[in-house]
Amino acid sequence: MHENRTLQQMESYLEQIQDSPANEGAVAMIVSRPDTNKRRVLKQAELHDEQGLVGDNWLARGNRHMPDGRADPKCQLTLMNSRVIDAICGDKARWPEAGDQFFVDFDLSTENLPPGTHLGIGEAVVEVTDEPHLGCKKFSERFGKDATAFVNSAGGKSLNLRGVNARVIKSGAVAVGDGVKKL
Repeated sequence: MHENRTLQQMESYLEQIQDSPANEGAVAMIVSRPDTNKRRVLKQAELHDEQGLVGDNWLARGNRHMPDGRADPKCQLTLMNSRVIDAICGDKARWPEAGDQFFVDFDLSTENLPPGTHLGIGEAVVEVTDEPHLGCKKFSERFGKDATAFVNSAGGKSLNLRGVNARVIKSGAVAVGDGVKKL
């Protein structure tokens, strides 16, 4: 069992989080979810405009909030700021528990990345969607109620501390260390 950080401990990282690169950053970790509650940390991956992250279960899993149960194209990928997940848990081995496919050293705030913004990630291009990405029950179970309060607060939402949803608009290869660039 891991000891979760307190809200006060997480808030002490806000200045560092807000100093994230706004135009050009980097991919810190790529995680595939081949099945429910399964994680595979990857050195490189392929993004596909219809499948999302190749090998991830996004398409097969679908979305219970969609009228037909199909996967929501607005939620093809999730990106989370690596400084935020570090503030939440510290231990890089725990990052995949968050359930996001990409951890990036990049400013994901709404001010910097309004919906519709295109990002170059490695050889691929993704578009930030307007679907909010918030801390849920599973996130709270994994990282504690304080972590959920941190990311779901008014300030947390404007900074997109829980991350952003995106869709692939140009397929391509991505590797850890590749650039993330606002286009």
